Amino acid sequence: MKFPIYQIDAFTDERFRGNPAAVCILQEWLPDETMQNIAAENNLAETAFVVSRGSSLELRWFTPKIEVDLCGHATLATAYVFKEHLNYEPDEISFKTRSGILKVIFGGNIMSMLFPSRPGTVCEAPLQIVEGIKVQPLEVLKSVEDYMVVLRNEGEVVGLKPDLENIRKLEGRGVIVTSQGNEVDFVSRFFAPHAGIDEDPVTGSSHTTLIPYWSKKLNKRSMTALQVSKRGGKLFCEDLGERVKIAGKAVTFLVGEITV
Repeated sequence: MKFPIYQIDAFTDERFRGNPAAVCILQEWLPDETMQNIAAENNLAETAFVVSRGSSLELRWFTPKIEVDLCGHATLATAYVFKEHLNYEPDEISFKTRSGILKVIFGGNIMSMLFPSRPGTVCEAPLQIVEGIKVQPLEVLKSVEDYMVVLRNEGEVVGLKPDLENIRKLEGRGVIVTSQGNEVDFVSRFFAPHAGIDEDPVTGSSHTTLIPYWSKKLNKRSMTALQVSKRGGKLFCEDLGERVKIAGKAVTFLVGEITV
């Protein structure tokens, strides 16, 4: 069996930056084990799989180790594939996912995703975060999937060298580390060693927690964000109440074919 695969750099318009995602276009769902093996073989933070069911597009995401409920950059990459490579003409596209219907709106060279807002709740810092981050946080919050650690400034976020073994012991998906930015509204990094991703280059889904937090702190609905990983990526964000808008660009790195 053969089917097409695309590798897209998301949240950037420069190759070798942003967050690379693989997008596999299927006629029917493959066995979960096969899709997990493909994701492990790709060895990217996320591999997206899409199946068309009549007028509905079903979308799933796999890290090299697990299937996840929500992924931003691979959703952006999938929308980009439909628009740039599959001649998709409408101005918006919707995907049926484990997190409900996710919509992406096309506007010039920027794509905007509408995701559910997932604000965090202030909590006591678990020992694994205290020992894993090795920097005293201003506060720690817990969202549906992740912990979020707020630091004093961008320099602390950029210079962070976490103990990933401690973070791996935490329940949940991973740890977001954030602060107010120097030239943008806020910056972040994301660590998810439990999911097979030591550090994710640019994480759309973490912004479902970051956006409501910084919107309240800065008293702003529309914001610009940087994920200050080695590859880096820029996101255009808006707090819409129960939903958040996460927008960015993408560029194609690879078009190929998989044989299984």
